[in-house]
Amino acid sequence: MVMDLGGKEALLTAAAVVYGAVAGRLVPRAGYRLSVEPEEPWRSAGPCGHAVAGWLGRARCGVCGEGYGPGALLPAVVTALVCGALAAVVGARPELAVWLLAAPVAVLLAAVDRSVRRLPDVLTLPLAAGTAVLLGAAALIPGAAGSWPGALLGGAALGGGYFTLFLIHPAGMGFGDVKLAVGVGCALGWYGWQVLFLGAFAGLLLGAFYGVALLAARRAGRGTALAFGPFMIAGAWLGVLAGGAAAG
Repeated sequence: MVMDLGGKEALLTAAAVVYGAVAGRLVPRAGYRLSVEPEEPWRSAGPCGHAVAGWLGRARCGVCGEGYGPGALLPAVVTALVCGALAAVVGARPELAVWLLAAPVAVLLAAVDRSVRRLPDVLTLPLAAGTAVLLGAAALIPGAAGSWPGALLGGAALGGGYFTLFLIHPAGMGFGDVKLAVGVGCALGWYGWQVLFLGAFAGLLLGAFYGVALLAARRAGRGTALAFGPFMIAGAWLGVLAGGAAAG
């Protein structure tokens, strides 16, 4: 019996949701270890004093069971929703594998930036390089809906744009945002310049709305530094969804 197209798409989406939930449950420990101030070493022990075993898994001590950092439920739910939406919109095209591999890293980056307003090189640089290389491989597979040169140009353009903003106002933007912009630009540029502009603008708009909301609620002042990485990542996700839908 041959499964119809709708059934295959539903199965792919369900598999992506399960994958996202599993991957999301593995990021809290890394999030705890990486959420430190600049120049500080990565955390190697929990608040209980016991050593943290490895990088992947729940943020819970394997010796005494004490939890540290955020729980695993929220990252699992967020990553599952992100991956499920990508699979539902992009479908079984080669670039979907790249998006699914990048999604847990992006969720981890957003969590670390939200916690300590820092985007570690150990995540941003591999994300940018991995996205560029894997999209190059995806472009060689029949059925790919994007352009690898467009991805490379997108990474250079968005990275250059954020670098310019950093030079103009370094107090308002960290250099980690510039490095993240390279990976974000590669992902968005894969689907073309319109998607690149859409995703970049969406990130800026989401960040602006959040800042205005904090000011209105008197939870922040005009000079308050905000973590911008989560909004860049959210904008990139929306842009990739739009690009995947248009390519379908």
